[in-house]
Amino acid sequence: MSKHSLPRTAIVTGAGSGIGKSAALALLADGWQVVLAGRRADPLHHAVDESGAGTRALAVPTDVTNPDSVAQLFRATVDAYGRVDLLFNNAGIGAPAVPLEDLTAEQWRAVVDVNLNGMFYCLQAAFRVMKAQSPRGGRIINNGSISAHAPRPRSIAYTATKHAVTGLTKTAALDGRAYDIAVGQIDIGNAATEMTERMAAGILQANGQIMEEPRMDVGIVGQSVVYMANLPLQANVLFHTVMATSMPFVGRG
Repeated sequence: MSKHSLPRTAIVTGAGSGIGKSAALALLADGWQVVLAGRRADPLHHAVDESGAGTRALAVPTDVTNPDSVAQLFRATVDAYGRVDLLFNNAGIGAPAVPLEDLTAEQWRAVVDVNLNGMFYCLQAAFRVMKAQSPRGGRIINNGSISAHAPRPRSIAYTATKHAVTGLTKTAALDGRAYDIAVGQIDIGNAATEMTERMAAGILQANGQIMEEPRMDVGIVGQSVVYMANLPLQANVLFHTVMATSMPFVGRG
């Protein structure tokens, strides 16, 4: 259990699998109350069951691209637990790795809608709750990516939206100061999830070669989120990069 005496409440989006699930389970193991949000109900309920956290875990199916669905998520959280202390703004998708001129408008819009619009809607809803609650304030951790700094080949939609997440993080960190809202960003490189399985099989590099890339245990990301989440609100990790040590990021290209 957490060393904190009062229960604290987190919302994790994209919590049914991968990084979101890892973070939700890590927060629950640390004593948090966690609302797991995602598009698909079954994986959320499976994660709740796996946690063994009982009433400290709640599954709320949510479409982050729909502002009304996001508002309902935050209402359900406040109804269940009284407040929101942490948002892990994690939900995200990629597009097919095709030449940029072949990416369809629909594929582009889908990535922008989840990775940028959805993240903004969740950020906005968190601000509304955190500014109004007592005690005031809270923490928001946006999931950026290594791609918020350096692109992979054929990743224009994902990379553009992840660069935009950095703009959301910096602006929200500034706007949150007056309300005891700390906003930071976690940039993750090659966590072993379903999304990164292609890296273990071999992925296109900037020089045109296909190369296998090392990955790290996704549980390490959960540990990083817990570390950031447990800081007092007078301190903020504005940017945190956690990555597989031997992956080709520093010096990529």
